[in-house]
Amino acid sequence: VQLQASGGGLVQAGGSLRLSCAASRSSDRFNLMGWYRQAPGKQRELVATISEGGNMNYADSVKGRFTISRDNAKNIVYLQMNSLKPEDTSIYYCYSLRWGRSTGHWGQGTLVTVSS
Repeated sequence: VQLQASGGGLVQAGGSLRLSCAASRSSDRFNLMGWYRQAPGKQRELVATISEGGNMNYADSVKGRFTISRDNAKNIVYLQMNSLKPEDTSIYYCYSLRWGRSTGHWGQGTLVTVSS
C-alpha cells in the first residue's frame, strides 16, 4: 500500500489547512485511517483516526479545531485543520491499517508550518 499525502504548507496562526491522503489502490479496504505528526526532536504522536464505520478519535490538543473524514470508496482520508497554532507545526503523516492486518502503512509526510 502506498499513501500519498498532500496539502501541507505555511499558514499564519489562526488560519486553516486541509490535508489529504490517498491510498494507491482503491480496491483495498482499510479498517483504520488517520493522521499522526512529528515535530523536530519529539516523538510521533496521534492527531486523529477514523474507522471505516466513521468512528473518530482525536488528540486532546486538536479537539474542536481539527476534523477528520474519509471517502471509503476512494480510500482517501482528510484532515481539516482550523484555528491553527504555532505548536501545530510538524510533519504530518497519514496512516492506514487494512482489515485483518496488525501492521499499518505510513505516507511520506507533509510539512505544516504555522507562523505566529
